[in-house]
This record gives sequence, structure tokens and C-alpha cells, in this order.
Amino acid sequence: MFLPNVRDAQVAESKIVDYLLSTTHHEGRDKANFFLRFGFSSQHWEEFADALKLLAASHEVTKTIVTISGLRYQVEGTLESPDGRNPRILTIWQIDSGSSTPRLITAYPARR
Repeated sequence: MFLPNVRDAQVAESKIVDYLLSTTHHEGRDKANFFLRFGFSSQHWEEFADALKLLAASHEVTKTIVTISGLRYQVEGTLESPDGRNPRILTIWQIDSGSSTPRLITAYPARR
């Protein structure tokens, strides 16, 4: 199964700039250090957002979790990166109750 309505998937600029690529965010800084090593940057946050959407569209859901606010989907796969090393990562997407649009919750390196 693929992420439902993946063509409508949303990745907020703030999720990338203020969290996933922020070296000063208390929870995101380790993720930022990881993603920055592969050539992603806040200045070109759309490139990172597009790569995350492509990952969601080209890899199957590996886990579904029911939460109080909606359904969460885990999608693991290869992230196309600017430097071409393409790390394996895990992404979490959520479709809020009453919505049909998936939105990115987080992304981080996959454990091997």
C-alpha cells in the first residue's frame, strides 16, 4: 500500500527550515546535521520537500498507526539528495481526522 492521496502530500516550509534543517532546534539539530551532510539547505528547502514527496510516492507504507488526531503512516526508503549519496530514511506522514491530505510529521535516518 502506498500513502493515500500522495499526490496531495504537503510539506510545510517551517517543518523543513525551522525543524529538519535547523541546527539550533533542540529536537531537530541531529536530524539537521544528518540532512545537511547530503547537500540539503534551508535556502533551497523546496528541493528537500520535493525529495520527501518523491520518497513517499515511490515507496510503500511500512507501518500504520492510529492516533487521537488521525492516521499516521511510516514510509521508509531512499531519499534523492543533492550530493547523490541518497541516504535511507524513515518518514512519518499524517492524515488528520476529517482530512484526506497527508502532511509530513518528521523524517530521520533509517536504522540498519
